[in-house]
Amino acid sequence: MTRVAAVDCGTNSIRLLIADTDGQCLTDVVRRMEIVRLGQGVDVTGRIAPESMERTLRVAGEYAEQCRAANVERVRFVATSASRDADNSADFIRGISAAFGDFGIEPEVVTGGEEARLSFRGATSVALATTPAPYLVVDLGGGSTEFVLGTHDVTAARSVNIGCVRFTERHLHTDPPTSAEIAAALVDINAAIDDAAQFVPLERAGALIGLAGSVTTVTAHALGLTAYDPETIHGAALTVQEVHRSCDALLHATRAERAALGYMHPGRVDVIGSGALIWRTIVDRVSALTGIDEVLASEHDILDGIALGLA
Repeated sequence: MTRVAAVDCGTNSIRLLIADTDGQCLTDVVRRMEIVRLGQGVDVTGRIAPESMERTLRVAGEYAEQCRAANVERVRFVATSASRDADNSADFIRGISAAFGDFGIEPEVVTGGEEARLSFRGATSVALATTPAPYLVVDLGGGSTEFVLGTHDVTAARSVNIGCVRFTERHLHTDPPTSAEIAAALVDINAAIDDAAQFVPLERAGALIGLAGSVTTVTAHALGLTAYDPETIHGAALTVQEVHRSCDALLHATRAERAALGYMHPGRVDVIGSGALIWRTIVDRVSALTGIDEVLASEHDILDGIALGLA
């Protein structure tokens, strides 16, 4: 067994997984997530804001210390949408390299295609014996969303620029959002799904698996959880109608009402409405194409894919 660490730095959060692996399975040692909002304002300014940079580098330093304390042998640091889009990503790369200097790594600002591949590997790393293939894995992030189709390997993938942070900043400004704001967001969401469908044959999906915080938060709401429980959420199957009801409830709630929900991470309060709108639209579109009447949520995602690749 090899002790490895995977770091996923996205638009909204930075996450750490320390695990022991033989290349086929993972045994978790540490899983940690912090909301740092690295991509705050990037959609408008094209740059990572100084305060966002500072928050992210501070947490990255903490993660590096945890890796040292846990005697991690190999580390891979993957940065996704916000880092791809920002003009000053070189400053971010230098800061991360300094934090993890003794591991001899630099953050990898991966392409959307590589992000999709890693997410698919992580999502399908656990038994899916009762789930019909091929799997359509949808990783709904803060700045981008990946559509990935495959069974044992990826057969088609596309990354599009729709995400809970990006669309909150771009469209959903009112608390709660207005009908006009929702309508404008839906135009962009459906255009992005149309783009993805040109590269990924969505109609071939045998199962729809959703990843990341927006999807798991919608699932927690549908399950009526009073506190966030990854073990209950992982693998949970919801009907399309249940997804629709939960997404609508979160979309139309005020931020104060969202904040009062026991399972809601404080860093998702302002962006979950946008994430819920995106997920509802994707589920409706895929269901209409395939006849799929239930969807799965997975707590295994790009972090697991990164870690498995380090063995």
